[in-house]
Amino acid sequence: MPGNLPGDGLQPLKPDPQTQALLEGMAAAGGPALSEMSVIEARSALKEMSRAMDLPEIGVGRVEDRRVPGAGCEIPVRIYWPQPVPSGAAVPILLLFHGGGFALGDIETHDHMARFYCSRAGVIVINVDYRRSPENKFPAGVEDGYTVLEWAAGQAVTFGGDPARLAVTGDSGGANFSAVLCQLARDRKGPGIAFQALVYPVVDLSAAADYPSRRAYGTGEYFLSQADMDWIMDMYFRNQVREGTSALASPILAPDLAGLPSALIITAGFDPLLDEGRLYAERLAAAGVSVEYRCFDSTIHGFMSFAGALDVGREGLDLVAARLRSHLGR
Repeated sequence: MPGNLPGDGLQPLKPDPQTQALLEGMAAAGGPALSEMSVIEARSALKEMSRAMDLPEIGVGRVEDRRVPGAGCEIPVRIYWPQPVPSGAAVPILLLFHGGGFALGDIETHDHMARFYCSRAGVIVINVDYRRSPENKFPAGVEDGYTVLEWAAGQAVTFGGDPARLAVTGDSGGANFSAVLCQLARDRKGPGIAFQALVYPVVDLSAAADYPSRRAYGTGEYFLSQADMDWIMDMYFRNQVREGTSALASPILAPDLAGLPSALIITAGFDPLLDEGRLYAERLAAAGVSVEYRCFDSTIHGFMSFAGALDVGREGLDLVAARLRSHLGR
């Protein structure tokens, strides 16, 4: 499991030239840090960044917005179908949970990523617009995710999906949800999940979380800062000390990781979340779960959302799509 880890006796690598240019451009643009914005301002800033640095829109067979009935609310989803498949053939399903610190991203910020996976992996993608903080505190978004998981498995035949080939993915906070849902589906004896792709996951939201990579790369020089993460946790929890140790929040703290789906875990070398992503991969492997771990050493948190500006972002997207094809088949 390669990685550029603080404290491993090696000098940290420099970011690759494209990543460095991106960081320098962000610094030159100035403006307040994420943690200094209002949540409305931060949502707008993330959406603008997504438009500027995302991949171009990729055509798919069909796109439809729907609303999934939930407990006291309806959960918006956007469903993407690949180009026509042989009549009567059931297509694998991918649930996509957007990143953005549980508060900032939405269906639109991850629309192009959903289209990419739909086209390149040949899967039906369900892009989930779960309830966000601070308007909806933990665990509202997690429970929305589980509701959509049950709905997708139960209604798969109505939209041409194959419930036996259902996967989950997400980046950052969305990867947290994906990891948590795999544990919930196992523990609640819910729908079977065939595969999980966790992209730079945050898996430890406990107040006591302390990792060398957070200290080394959370300074504000590498896009995501520790101050940003503290701001995000203040919005997500009512009481982080009490709630953050729950496996619903911190899947790495679950006492038992056996029996979970095969996993691909992707990290970035200059990401504060590097260490916990790698450690979660190691814990899954120790529990007997089939795990592929890949660290993109030269880049930063969020790099796959910047795939229009970073070649390494496109490489990461290609890797996820390839593993979806190999694990889910067609």
